[in-house]
Amino acid sequence: MVDADPSMEAPVPDPNLLDLLRLSMVPGVGPQTSRSLLARFGSAERVLSATIAELKSVPNVGPKLAEKIARARQDHDAEAELTLCQRSNVRLLARDHPEYPPPLENIPDPPALLYCKGQLEPRDQIAIAIVGSRHGSPYGMRVAERLASGLARVGVTVISGLARGIDAAAHRGALRAGGRTIAVLANGLASIYPPEHEDLARGVVEAGALISEMPMRQMPLAGLFTQRNRVISGLSLGVVVVEATPRSGSLSTANHAMEQNREVFAVPGPVDSISSRGCHRLIRDGARLVETVDDILEELGPLVKEVRTAPDEPPVRHPAELTLTDPERSLLGRLDDTPTGVDDLIAQTKMTAAQVMATLSVLELKRMVRRMPGHRFVRA
Repeated sequence: MVDADPSMEAPVPDPNLLDLLRLSMVPGVGPQTSRSLLARFGSAERVLSATIAELKSVPNVGPKLAEKIARARQDHDAEAELTLCQRSNVRLLARDHPEYPPPLENIPDPPALLYCKGQLEPRDQIAIAIVGSRHGSPYGMRVAERLASGLARVGVTVISGLARGIDAAAHRGALRAGGRTIAVLANGLASIYPPEHEDLARGVVEAGALISEMPMRQMPLAGLFTQRNRVISGLSLGVVVVEATPRSGSLSTANHAMEQNREVFAVPGPVDSISSRGCHRLIRDGARLVETVDDILEELGPLVKEVRTAPDEPPVRHPAELTLTDPERSLLGRLDDTPTGVDDLIAQTKMTAAQVMATLSVLELKRMVRRMPGHRFVRA
């Protein structure tokens, strides 16, 4: 019998990660309570070591919940949960993990811990959510798939919830266009809900990721979908609603988006369809009416931080830059806040003078560059 190679042994788990797992597994500890506890005590280890009296001093932590938290180390097997994650190719992303999505840091109640199957990339910060009715009409399914395909083709990641109807159409549209897509589940990643989307989920993992903040074996419950929706909107620059009844859960995603200072878009539909009413109400309340991908990209503002979509590509400062031609992108990548002359641009890009001037004119019309005195240009 050959001795096992010590280098192949599983790494010793981080004790604080295990305590964070235990805390996330306590029934009744939602994102807001978790945030309050971690803010009060500084770490999950200190939360679970606190006395019941100390725990009760935290807002929304009553005697029963305090007792559950104090018993978390006895009641919840974090090691078994971690083993299940490893067997399922699921990674745990705490907020200090380098892969934790930066957009979630800016929402009021970010998940303290994310389960992730697949790969998250820096370019996923340029993302749009597409959500809607679970009973999508042929019109709604067609529009959702077309918008998702168009966004994916220009390099925008499509976010949705893997639900029946519009969500599934959005994921399929992104996959068929060869783009990236991320599904946020309201249940644990040990199973797929709805079960008929297992094949679709595999495609999402290959082209992006499945993520959840729920323990691996958590089953889908009604209240968890609304909680999940804030993550869908939080990951995105904006949310597009395609078909929604007046009581649709998709409207909660739009409400989360407004609270998180994300853009809200809605697709109009037939006036005699109940599935159009939620979208029409959003439009009346100020949401941008969407017919094409351009309607979405034109409405978005500049990124908080520039994002590099590929190692050999210039960084993107505004989502609309993704629609540029190669010459336009090459020229824009040579500009920054310092005025640059036309001769310098010709030398850097190897384009002719006529090509440079024509391309600069197009970028001016698109409001991506600004002309300065002396035929010098800056990135707008």
